[in-house]
Amino acid sequence: MGTWHTGRLVVATPALDDPNFERAVVLILDHDEDGALGVVLNRASSVTVADTLGDWAELAAAPAVVFGGGPVEPTAVVALGATTSVVTPDAGPAILDRIRLIDLDEDPVLAAAEVERVRIFAGYAGWGPDQLEEEIAQGAWFPLDAEPEDVFSADPAGLWHAVLRRQPDGLKLLATFPQDPTQN
Repeated sequence: MGTWHTGRLVVATPALDDPNFERAVVLILDHDEDGALGVVLNRASSVTVADTLGDWAELAAAPAVVFGGGPVEPTAVVALGATTSVVTPDAGPAILDRIRLIDLDEDPVLAAAEVERVRIFAGYAGWGPDQLEEEIAQGAWFPLDAEPEDVFSADPAGLWHAVLRRQPDGLKLLATFPQDPTQN
């Protein structure tokens, strides 16, 4: 039995050479003996929430675009929301602080009473049983604590650097690692 990472981040190390996850910051939404799934927090697309889920545009955190949540089921839509302190009992468990999965079939006007903002993802990242633990052990990912603001970063392109910069010791130095080490 491994360590479960639900509600934590896995941050791609410079050694991870899968283009789907280069410098990815992934929030783990669920992790148990069956595997793990999460969404990539730092892959903003050019597709606006207004163009795809117009009713939710007012609640969409800036930048109000659909994010590439990962390579698994790119047509599946995952929504995360920051709930107010007044949450109904059927809101479901929090993933992190007041961050919960949001049902986009709900009426966004009614949801606005309980949800401060949302982030929309197309697709997700998935790992089979023990796969994430093995990849962490192989040095592909840093398992790190998440902060609620990571989900709604107004600067998704800078999130990898920002998360590493707030870490102690050697990981903080990695935030300065060049995109292409041969150009260093």
